[in-house]
Amino acid sequence: MNCICQAGVMTPLLEDWIGQQPDPAGTIQALIDMHPLGRCATTEEVASAVLYLASDSSVFITGVALQVDGGASLGY
Repeated sequence: MNCICQAGVMTPLLEDWIGQQPDPAGTIQALIDMHPLGRCATTEEVASAVLYLASDSSVFITGVALQVDGGASLGY
């Protein structure tokens, strides 16, 4: 069994949440700052990782928690 561990993913739900914050621009900057790559993931990027784990290319990979987080887990 494998799993995907993503951080911020820019989805309509996240965009709605950002819009509800007292300082949307500051919230966007905080999201950018938490990802060393400088942005949230796209849904397509997370889906690509899922497709990889579901494909024959990962047939001998098991017990992996795959970080798809733009470096957020590094804690910068």
